[in-house]
Amino acid sequence: VQLVESGGGLVQTGGSLRLSCAASGFSLEDYVIGWFRQVPGKEREGLACRTPAGQEYYADSVKDRSTISVDNAKKTVHLQMYSLKSEDAAVYYCAVTRKILSGSSPYVLRLFLNSMSSWGKGTLVTVSS
Repeated sequence: VQLVESGGGLVQTGGSLRLSCAASGFSLEDYVIGWFRQVPGKEREGLACRTPAGQEYYADSVKDRSTISVDNAKKTVHLQMYSLKSEDAAVYYCAVTRKILSGSSPYVLRLFLNSMSSWGKGTLVTVSS
């Protein structure tokens, strides 16, 4: 399993960006795939994940201003984010788990974080005012 993130960079407050994750070595149809972020010195925060069945879960912190999408043909997962805030600055990672997830979004994202089997090296997002 290999995951390579891209698309980070410097974004102005209120701006948008599209993060990408190129997946290889496995079938996206067999895994839950999602995104988390981490600020140095702080805990990981699960942001969004998508099950093979197409169910999507979002953290309250990014709900309504982010969209996770999967391009199975290109084996790429995207996280589109809008209306960026200063608190969105972090290193963003994509990750996968084979664990079956269901429930409320906070519960699912917590399970996702606790069961991740692989993740990439991350892409840095900086938000300027």
